[in-house]
Amino acid sequence: MALAEKGFALFRHFFRHTPPTVLFFVSGLIFRMLHFHLVTLFPDFFTSPLSTALLGKAKESGIISFSFHDPRGFSTNRHRHVDDRPYGGGPGMVMQGESLAAALRSIKKPGRMLLMSPGGRPLTQEKARALAAESHLTIVCGRYEGIDARLRHLFPLEEISVGDVVLNGGESAALSLVEAVARLQPGFMGKDASGEEESFSCGLLEYPHFTRPEVLEGLPVPDVLLSGDHGRIARWRRGESLRATLKMRPALLDTAPLSRSDAQELAHIPRFRPGKNLSFCLLHYPVFLEGKKTGTSSLTNLDIHDISRISCSYGMGTYYIVTPLPDQLRVLEKVLHHWTQGSGGAGNADRAQALGRVQPAESLDEAVKHMTEHYGVRPRLVASTAVWPFGGKASGTEQPLLTPSQVRSWCEHGPVMLCLGTAHGLAPQVLAQCDGILRPVRFLGYNHLSVRSAAAILADRILGDFY
Repeated sequence: MALAEKGFALFRHFFRHTPPTVLFFVSGLIFRMLHFHLVTLFPDFFTSPLSTALLGKAKESGIISFSFHDPRGFSTNRHRHVDDRPYGGGPGMVMQGESLAAALRSIKKPGRMLLMSPGGRPLTQEKARALAAESHLTIVCGRYEGIDARLRHLFPLEEISVGDVVLNGGESAALSLVEAVARLQPGFMGKDASGEEESFSCGLLEYPHFTRPEVLEGLPVPDVLLSGDHGRIARWRRGESLRATLKMRPALLDTAPLSRSDAQELAHIPRFRPGKNLSFCLLHYPVFLEGKKTGTSSLTNLDIHDISRISCSYGMGTYYIVTPLPDQLRVLEKVLHHWTQGSGGAGNADRAQALGRVQPAESLDEAVKHMTEHYGVRPRLVASTAVWPFGGKASGTEQPLLTPSQVRSWCEHGPVMLCLGTAHGLAPQVLAQCDGILRPVRFLGYNHLSVRSAAAILADRILGDFY
């Protein structure tokens, strides 16, 4: 036993006195020391966290190391002040550039330089893996209202955020980053495979874990985990990861590596689909014509077919088409009859299914009445626009500007009718009836999409598969 302890002591000594860039093999693993340079006004903040649990053991073993750089030590002010009032006025103070710049330049091997900031790019597991490959990391902990912006031009600072929240300073955020990166170092965890199946390791949230007793206050462990069938257990865990991600962090599914079986699993997970509460209403009257005159536009076959297919693809409700012209209504009825009851539907069942949700209406009020009768409550009306309104409100109206996520939230609580304009857009009297107006699809210049294209984009932004 004494021999083992002596060997471990030599091991630690080697770690401590070997340059960080040197790699060596121990028990088949490759180790490299990672050094964190923490630039902070409060070095004592880190004393306990960095000496506790696995972080403390990793520091003791030489897997990671730390140094602290206090900008106050580089202040030329006799009171060691490192903050001042912001130019242009406003509340709070700003960290001065001179002392912070001197602190950063004092670090001989800074490696990648990181600034903890709520305005930075999110800290992700992918980012943590990339940082874990470094031998030196410099982490700047901001305070007050932030740092002098010119420092971003003087140093290659990568801004990183740990969430959409404002903290008293960057120290708490820096601790999160340190732990996320340090635990990826070989030898940090007793069993390195532990990190391979955790949340985000495969782009998904982690599956739930259970331990003894087998029954806890009447709640048993899932039978599959007691089966001994490792294949079944693996499939169950993958399914639970998909369910957890869909429920808590659906946006992760956009980039997660999904297989065909994953997609099938996601498709069959029972969940509330807000699309059933959302209906398109395509208005041909009242709309703007040439010269900003209000009038009626003509029905088009493409609008009938394509928007009905969009509605069907996203599991939406009835697709209303509004025109007051009798001859236009007759044309619409003929098209619908051909594809739902005639020879068209017999040869194309998918098209028949899509066009089966089309409901003609002579006015917006008639469409609203029909939808109210179906749901038992009046729908909220949302207008779409291609023109960015002034002052955060639609021109000449008091309706709020809405984002797709806000409309989705409305759909989760009741019916919503999304009004689409033809010709040159919806007339003011339609906007006046609406409860909100969607921001334009684009704001970077040219924004003259067909109503069919706009409908597809809006449907996906509001109802994408993972929401």
